Amino acid sequence: MSPEPELHVSMPEPPGGTTAVLAPAEARRRLMRFGVHSLEAYALLILLVLIAVFFTFWSKTADTFLTSANLRILVANQAVTAIIALGALIPLVCNEFDLSVGATAGVAAVFVADAISNGMPVLAAILLGIAIGALVGGVNAVLVTRMGVNGVITTLGTSTILAGVVSQKTGGLSIVSNIPASVTKFGGGTWIGIPRVAFALALVALGVYYLLGHTPLGRYTYAFGSNRAAARLVGVRTNVVLAVSFVLAGALSGAAGVLSVARAGGADPNVGPGFTLPALAAAFLSAAAIKPGRYNVGGTLVAIFFLAVLNSGLNLAGAAPYVSSYVNGVALIIGVGLAVLLARKKRGS
Repeated sequence: MSPEPELHVSMPEPPGGTTAVLAPAEARRRLMRFGVHSLEAYALLILLVLIAVFFTFWSKTADTFLTSANLRILVANQAVTAIIALGALIPLVCNEFDLSVGATAGVAAVFVADAISNGMPVLAAILLGIAIGALVGGVNAVLVTRMGVNGVITTLGTSTILAGVVSQKTGGLSIVSNIPASVTKFGGGTWIGIPRVAFALALVALGVYYLLGHTPLGRYTYAFGSNRAAARLVGVRTNVVLAVSFVLAGALSGAAGVLSVARAGGADPNVGPGFTLPALAAAFLSAAAIKPGRYNVGGTLVAIFFLAVLNSGLNLAGAAPYVSSYVNGVALIIGVGLAVLLARKKRGS
């Protein structure tokens, strides 16, 4: 028995056809989504430019803000904090907090300054600082991954211990004698008008960008931070990934401590903890810039210089020193809030 013939009913198309009616609406929706995404991605960068323009023309800062000398100081002063922020970024991608990054930079700076002032070759001292940072990161990694101690508690305790180590090592006194001229020349010098420390920052930023964006470890790190249980189910060795993230954070903080010796011409026993808040604020704010809802290198650098421009302008305007603490604290709160909001939005889209 042959199948019954199918019944075809032709309906007249609207003038211009279906495509002509739907395409403009779809195009508008896509354009709107693109506009919203672009605004989210570049809002902080746009705000950075607007603040810079404001301080350029504000009567209290117009004569000093946009000078080459101030811009060089601004960039050079942020190199150490930016490298520490890039270090803090790596465990943050895993949704873990490393509150010891500033203290790690401080203890590395003290030991490096002491070593080179007593005749250690500069290259060996640099390796010493990085090794000290990696050792601190390794201790954090063992406590978190093997002993199950909460990351916040672990790194807070570590930073407290490191403060005691610095105090014992220095007796509360700065180490500024016998620092080789080659070290201070690097920290305060320029190449083609750009601070030399800025090139060190660029090298570290490119390395972290490549690591997170173009290596299996980077993909595992983002997978870990996105869904720890799912990452474990697909075969990611989550404890290894987390441990490596803490070690890298420590190593980069140690490198930043070495750079701070070059920049300051020595080591101040009280300088380390002061790096922690602005570094963490920038790392958190990175989720609100360049790649919304995702901690990233580009966003970290934008956030660092957003805070730097804001603080520099306020200082040049004669604002009280405590104002920078307000700015960094508010930035940290806003950064955490935006990171959570954009991450929820990304998961819901």
